Amino acid sequence: MNRTIITVIGKDRVGIIATVCTYLAENKINVLDISQTIIQGYFNMMVIVDVTELPKPEIGDGDILLEMKKAAICGTDMRILAGTKTKGVRYPSVIGHEMCGVIAEVGKDVKGYEVGEKVSIANVIPCGSCPACLAGRENACMNRKAIGYEFDGGFEEYIRIPEIAIKSGNVVKLPEDVSFTAGALIEPLACCIRGLKNAGTGFNDTVLIVGAGPIGLMHMQLAKIAGAKEVIVSEPNEMRREVALELGADKVVDPTTEDLPQIISEATNGMGADVIVMAIGVPALVNSTLKLCKKGGTVNLFAGFAGTGECTIEVNTIHYNEIKVNGSTAYKREDYLEAADMVKTKKINLDRIATHTYSIEKFQNAYEMCKSGKGLKIIIEP
Repeated sequence: MNRTIITVIGKDRVGIIATVCTYLAENKINVLDISQTIIQGYFNMMVIVDVTELPKPEIGDGDILLEMKKAAICGTDMRILAGTKTKGVRYPSVIGHEMCGVIAEVGKDVKGYEVGEKVSIANVIPCGSCPACLAGRENACMNRKAIGYEFDGGFEEYIRIPEIAIKSGNVVKLPEDVSFTAGALIEPLACCIRGLKNAGTGFNDTVLIVGAGPIGLMHMQLAKIAGAKEVIVSEPNEMRREVALELGADKVVDPTTEDLPQIISEATNGMGADVIVMAIGVPALVNSTLKLCKKGGTVNLFAGFAGTGECTIEVNTIHYNEIKVNGSTAYKREDYLEAADMVKTKKINLDRIATHTYSIEKFQNAYEMCKSGKGLKIIIEP
């Protein structure tokens, strides 16, 4: 069986190597469905990561070398490591796209940046000329490139930030009072801001957030900032419900023991929620969630959904109630800059969402913690 290697590089170019079977990728077989141990113990119902070292990257005259201080694990990273996401992924490559650090080197042609400055990185680089970009949807660019995909990403001590990213305004300076952790989490916050805009959350709305993982907690805070009258969070995990309340949720619900439809009905005088954000990618929940929406309301399918994302829905719920259903992908650079401004001005609490920090040598432990759901945002440091 041929194997394809994803290399995720860390301290002193220390790499985290996850071996993914080419066969599984080509045949779209979920690693979790494999019952036998794959050759040499690389998989045994889980991803095994190891450490290696590679040379520090060399930069060109128009590049910047970033010394990573904090990088966060995203759900997309987890799917790449598990072999369940292969589209757009290079093998081998360095993944990780939520990052913050200090400029270590500046190419001789780079203007406006200096060694020692704290910066965060907007990883998505739109082409600016495809039909999507020209229609104002650069977040859905048909030719976009991204750090952590086409360019090596954040799970490494030193990251080459390419000239194209610098010229596109993707390197954002941060003040010293912004933590490296918050700086790394500007990227997912930008994605949530894009989702907030798509959902149209506004003043006096009753908002339901389905899922209180890191993304759900960001959406909850954004809804409050946008002027929502009441934000209700549905989450079966007790720890996550407690954090949601700590960060400002008006009400939390355990959908496994409480009657969520009844609670929504009572909170809205039987009308339903104005806006619902699905921050958990479980296709089976879509149909029941649609029924909690107010007539004329909006359901934003924010999360990336498991597998093919297929589910059965009662389309008449949408039809007769005139429910607007939309999605959200990535972010525009304006969203990233708005997210950075929110962090700089302390309008949102991202540090509380990060619950565990691991050195890059302990990436296996970080991966397992992320997979377990016992934490929230898992942070990697050199």
